[in-house]
Amino acid sequence: MSKPRKKKRSPKRVLALPDLEQSKASVLNSLTSQSGQRTYDHAIADFVDWYCSEPRLAFNRTVVLRYRIYLEQKQYAPTTINLRLAAVRRVAFEAADSGLLSPELAAGIRRVKEVRRIGVRAGNWLTAEQGKLLLASVDRGSLRGKRNYAMLAVLIGCGLRRGELLGLRVDSIATARGALGHRRLSGQGRAHSYGSGPKLGEGCD
Repeated sequence: MSKPRKKKRSPKRVLALPDLEQSKASVLNSLTSQSGQRTYDHAIADFVDWYCSEPRLAFNRTVVLRYRIYLEQKQYAPTTINLRLAAVRRVAFEAADSGLLSPELAAGIRRVKEVRRIGVRAGNWLTAEQGKLLLASVDRGSLRGKRNYAMLAVLIGCGLRRGELLGLRVDSIATARGALGHRRLSGQGRAHSYGSGPKLGEGCD
């Protein structure tokens, strides 16, 4: 007598709190930077609170669009809204990867467009010439000076955050034709490369 076949579990349309927490944990485990983990933890927690406050919402593109409208009504900055949307996309990716969400719904969520940024960035931003002056002001005659120069060169040339710099490994740094490069893998397994000019690369040798 043949054994009865187990019924294959179909992906869900409505994710319960345990499903969201499982996907959130997968997202955070895929991040190497502690600052990135804190940022995504806060962004995902905000979305989960909003999602669970609504009665039985399906996790799909329409719901994420409603969430974007909710963020816009709270008058968040475009950068903040886009960061929250990026966190939601990662949750959808991890949920689909673990079989909790159908790939079609996850693909629809990934198609939600970001908020358009209008105007200029706020804050103080160094120009290329100011960056060169900052590097030139470092005394490279001591080991501490060489260390400081190398750290500044990586921050300016590769555009890394402080947390990413502190978590940088020697095997992720490469040089080609005198230029410095940093290569890392994202949570989806795609490679991202960051490069600086030859002079910065020579200063970090």
